[in-house]
Amino acid sequence: MTNSRRPMKAEDLTRLEVFSDPHFTPDGKAYTYVSTIINENNEYEANLFFQNVNETNRKQWTFGHHRNSNLTFSPDGKTAVFQSNRSGLSQLWLIHTDGGEARQLTTFKYGASNPIWSKDGKQILFSALLEKDDDIQNQKELSKEEQQQELEKKRNEPLFVNRLQYKSNGKGFHDDKRTQIILLDIEKELYTQLTTADEDHRLQDISPDGEKLLFTANLNPGADYENTIDLFLFNISTKKLSKLTDSKGIYYNARFSPSGNKISSFGHEYQYDGATLSEIFVFDIATGERTCLSDSWDIELGDAMAGDTRLGKSTNGPIWSKNEDKLFFLATDFGATGLYLVTLEHELTVLYKNDNHVFGFSYDRNSESFILGISTPTNPCNFYKLGKDLDLTRLTNANAAFLEEVAVTDPETITIPTKDGWKIQGWILKPYEFDENKKYPLILEVHGGPHAMYGQTFFHELQLLAAKGYVVLYTNPRGSHGYGQKFVDAVRSDYGGRDYEDLMDAVDYVLDHYPYINENRLGVTGGSYGGFMTNWIVGHTDRFKAAVTQRSISNWLSFYGVSDIGYFFTKWELGYDLLENPAKLWDFSPLKFADKVETPLLILHGELDYRCPIEQGEQLFIALKHLRKDVEFVRFPGADHELSRSGDPNMRIARLEQICRWFNKYL
Repeated sequence: MTNSRRPMKAEDLTRLEVFSDPHFTPDGKAYTYVSTIINENNEYEANLFFQNVNETNRKQWTFGHHRNSNLTFSPDGKTAVFQSNRSGLSQLWLIHTDGGEARQLTTFKYGASNPIWSKDGKQILFSALLEKDDDIQNQKELSKEEQQQELEKKRNEPLFVNRLQYKSNGKGFHDDKRTQIILLDIEKELYTQLTTADEDHRLQDISPDGEKLLFTANLNPGADYENTIDLFLFNISTKKLSKLTDSKGIYYNARFSPSGNKISSFGHEYQYDGATLSEIFVFDIATGERTCLSDSWDIELGDAMAGDTRLGKSTNGPIWSKNEDKLFFLATDFGATGLYLVTLEHELTVLYKNDNHVFGFSYDRNSESFILGISTPTNPCNFYKLGKDLDLTRLTNANAAFLEEVAVTDPETITIPTKDGWKIQGWILKPYEFDENKKYPLILEVHGGPHAMYGQTFFHELQLLAAKGYVVLYTNPRGSHGYGQKFVDAVRSDYGGRDYEDLMDAVDYVLDHYPYINENRLGVTGGSYGGFMTNWIVGHTDRFKAAVTQRSISNWLSFYGVSDIGYFFTKWELGYDLLENPAKLWDFSPLKFADKVETPLLILHGELDYRCPIEQGEQLFIALKHLRKDVEFVRFPGADHELSRSGDPNMRIARLEQICRWFNKYL
């Protein structure tokens, strides 16, 4: 039967409206959120919207081709502060909630971000990138011309490197600037720099009495060689600094309880290195006692969902209840994310979990209700109110016209038995205008991480491939989040082992159970770890007739020294670093098996990818080309590791077009 809606296109990325960051107003009667689109200039544009929870109409608070975000209300709800790049750099702006133009609060040379109100509404805490001896009272934002001049100056000067951690994906090469925490007295227009150490400080919260600041950082002498992040309490009046943790792990999303007597935080102590599930902790400020509330659980806290249409940040928790007897948070489990609560007696309750993706929430202490941001496989996003009695009411109707025009496919969930007795969750997307009497080519998608999760969320790339006439198979092989600690840890020291077999078992399963799949027309693609696995697959089987590897790893020996995380990630995931066992790293490297590759391979890589640097793609391309294999290499100028998710819109569309071109050619 002919579909009344047209098939998805690559350029439909520019048609999507993406919601994020819901926030109740202090009285609980309304909420705000961020809406991000790709405008007519093919640039991201994010604006703030306001909506009463009992009305369907929304009110736009900011306008123009800028990026506005991180809005937070003053305690009395009369004003709000947010960050915006409308002046050129991201700065803080103040807006009256009853109307009027926003007023610029900061003009810091390198911008300001992450504002938090003091509980009396007289001060705002925020983060700013500062050089060592900057005068914070006389900061002047650089003009576009001055920014360009500074950039040109850097390009013409040598870069002196004396730190192990000297670059990072997205940020580029590090310099002497550090993120510091600043206190702004709004009435006096006076700034106070609260942190000064030669490390980045991550602002978390301010106590209800306005006396204590909560932040995370690594202030140890050997910080350059560590991946620990401690939690600190700073007394603003006395300047006394207290470390709440013991430099054994990583802590984040920390918040004071309503009374200020306790602190909640996510974190873990690297028991399984980078595969360790996060825990939820409560600190008693008076006694210093730390309690783990999640020690008997086997779920990942927060949102580990993989996708390509999430823009902007949203709250994952933990958030205190009004009586501070429980905490609310998101958790990732079995292909979905949901809203949970835990009491201080360790009792866990699922408040909302369905076959979808809760990507953020806001809690109102007045009504004890929630705003939930929810994505489903067939709908990019909407906001819902979850009442105290857990009834769910939809508040928005995002992308309605788009979804009336464009066909989207609802996936079928499958469970795949493996040869060694495990069970793997996966999904099948049928092609556009599916006819059960026809045979269709299949594309296997492999997610990155590997400690991430495919699941019940909208995924433009997957829908696009289905629209192009392919059956799309995506699964969560061992190493993925969502199935417990043993499962997520099982890939370590076994890359290309049982994880590879899980994927092949999945392909075998769908070929056995779905007669409409053509076993002679199979394709495979993936990015990051998924790119590594694509490279591994084509070096170990010729069952696939086309492959596209994206931002991949091909050589673990060089990855150790060129990736921004290679020096520790290599040992975390493979069990060895370059200096300990180079022969073993070579055994894990797809490049070793280049002579076995018979599958036509397209290599896609961003030129500014510091996570999986482009030399990984270059090495594989040269080896295969030298061997006269069927291979092409597409380089994306200016693109980093986030190309497919938040990269330049034109480059994102070009990437999708290249994937479709390659599979169309060979499948």
